[in-house]
Amino acid sequence: MTDITCADVVAQARGWIGTPWHHQARLRGVGVDCVGLVIGVARELGLVAGEFDVGGYPRTPDGTTMMYMADLHMTRAAAPLQPGQIIVVAIDRYPQHVGVLGDYRHGGLSIIHAAALAHPPRVIETRLMISRVMRFVAAFDLPGVVA
Repeated sequence: MTDITCADVVAQARGWIGTPWHHQARLRGVGVDCVGLVIGVARELGLVAGEFDVGGYPRTPDGTTMMYMADLHMTRAAAPLQPGQIIVVAIDRYPQHVGVLGDYRHGGLSIIHAAALAHPPRVIETRLMISRVMRFVAAFDLPGVVA
């Protein structure tokens, strides 16, 4: 098996751009949510079993489930934020959104994510802007990815 790199993760995630947003969906080009994007990318790269999934979560975060599942299935990143990592952010009160970090074309980092609030709702890539609105919670490395 060929080593999967952070660049491979970013390229795979970019292949999902434009996929419509749909809660708990997992199909590129058809529908996906933020968690489904991370699962879909990991599946396509062979980092998890094809049947791997984390479902049954509500649209409204409960404050603990997202971080519990992220800690269970990924490794907290030791390095500074870098493309290919998975980022967890809080937009409201609790951690509730994940995306794949990319390299922004104008410098810095981007986030590739399934955005329910985009017009139309879909997978997009935007500059990563941590602020009072989108607060950084944690970054994770997918299992089996080499730098």
